[in-house]
Amino acid sequence: MNAFQPSTPPLQPVKQRRSVPRPKKHLRQRSYQIMALETSAKITANLVIMTAAISALTQLLPYHWLQQDKLREIRTEVKLMEGRVNTLKVEFSRNFDPSQSNSIRQEQSYRFAPNQRQVVLTNPDSKNAEQSDSTP
Repeated sequence: MNAFQPSTPPLQPVKQRRSVPRPKKHLRQRSYQIMALETSAKITANLVIMTAAISALTQLLPYHWLQQDKLREIRTEVKLMEGRVNTLKVEFSRNFDPSQSNSIRQEQSYRFAPNQRQVVLTNPDSKNAEQSDSTP
């Protein structure tokens, strides 16, 4: 117990730095101004983009409508041509059918077989009308 005890250096008070009080109100006001500036820049950029999009749509819509009209026209023409192609296919297959050759020959040459008679249909009303017109 009689041992030497290390002497403790005398404690010096820790120097406290004086903190300079910041003007907090000024910083908050400045950050609000920066946020307002940033927000207004974003709104302006969005308005410019929106204006460009609207002008592009106003130019593209008439062209789109014109193309739709042309497409409708082409579709109707295709339907008409499909009908014509189908009739031509039927006629083509009929022309090359050997069993139809006699009837086709008669249609194209207006000749008939000797055992057939040609029948001509006339309207009796038109005969009476022609006779009444010719007589004064």
